[in-house]
Amino acid sequence: MDQQIFATRPRKVPVYRQIEQHIRDLINGPDYAPGDRVPSERTLAETLGANRMTVRKAIDGLVAQGLLERHSTSGTRIRLPLVTRPTDARTSLGITRLIQSGGGTPGNKLLHFQEQRASGRIAERLHLQEGAPITMIRRLWTVDGTPFCIETSHLPTERVPDLAAEDLTAGQSLYALLRNRYGITTVGAERIIGVATCTDMEVRLLDLPLHSPCLLLRLVVVDQDRQPIEYMTSVNHPQLVVFKTDDAGPSGAI
Repeated sequence: MDQQIFATRPRKVPVYRQIEQHIRDLINGPDYAPGDRVPSERTLAETLGANRMTVRKAIDGLVAQGLLERHSTSGTRIRLPLVTRPTDARTSLGITRLIQSGGGTPGNKLLHFQEQRASGRIAERLHLQEGAPITMIRRLWTVDGTPFCIETSHLPTERVPDLAAEDLTAGQSLYALLRNRYGITTVGAERIIGVATCTDMEVRLLDLPLHSPCLLLRLVVVDQDRQPIEYMTSVNHPQLVVFKTDDAGPSGAI
């Protein structure tokens, strides 16, 4: 086997796992995009000096994980994203509607609900005093049963009195709850999209390798009076989610 390619791999890791990681490195690099065809089993076997059956086992594993797709006529390709998230204010909020509009089945699980004190960073984004009470909500989102993002929301507790974990355990929409119970309509958001390294918790929940990169979305959501109502961070699976710019027109109500 090519010693240069696998020089950094632990010796006790099975060869097919090393090949899996090599293919992951390829598809996470700058030369490949969703929908692109990856090298054939024969090409990979020759390049890596590996048995084709071992290469096939590695590819089968990545297909089972949802990273690759086999096509009888066009070879093996990088799976197209399951979720396309617009970046404009009109459509960037409301994951449930977004997934449903794409033909998928949304789901979410409440991971954490807690009242706490705002740190300086969060207080600044919500226009609060440092140490002001806030409500933190963390949820794992799925599409067709596959986890694709973890979202952590911080809201001023005084704006959402009596909000409880039970209000969200059945997958209810937070924005519908804000609108129906508290009369708060979300009308826009400031957003920043970047890349970060997943924490141990995030790689476990999103079924990613240790130290994987992720797509990080930060939102400051404002209400009808242009007052911040939510500061949210969204950690997104890099192979299952893409962000798309929508130039359709001016922002409106969400």
